[in-house]
Amino acid sequence: MKTATQFLDDANAIVERIHSDVAVRHHGKDGVFVDVRDSADIAASGTIQGALRIPRGFIEFAADSELPYHNEALKKDARIYLVCGLGGQAALAGKTLKDMGFETVFNVGGFKDWEEAGGPVEPG
Repeated sequence: MKTATQFLDDANAIVERIHSDVAVRHHGKDGVFVDVRDSADIAASGTIQGALRIPRGFIEFAADSELPYHNEALKKDARIYLVCGLGGQAALAGKTLKDMGFETVFNVGGFKDWEEAGGPVEPG
């Protein structure tokens, strides 16, 4: 039986964590930014400007092109940048996307890191 720490370790081993400064340089130039926090957290703090808002618990449905819930922006060859509260949910969502065949997935870490790096934000 796996523990939460083991799931997180597995995710961190395959989903590249990038510094928020690096992600900010890519914003608006390439890729899709996704905030995987729930709507209450996003409403309280805001999110990355233009980011998709797809909760971690829904990521499989939004990423599956065979389902009616599929988000057209999620393409398997797109560069996907994930953000959450601290980085854990982004890592776990990233592993799920990698398991589903997405090629290039990054964990940006927490939304506060994004703000501190000067990344553009919008209200939740």
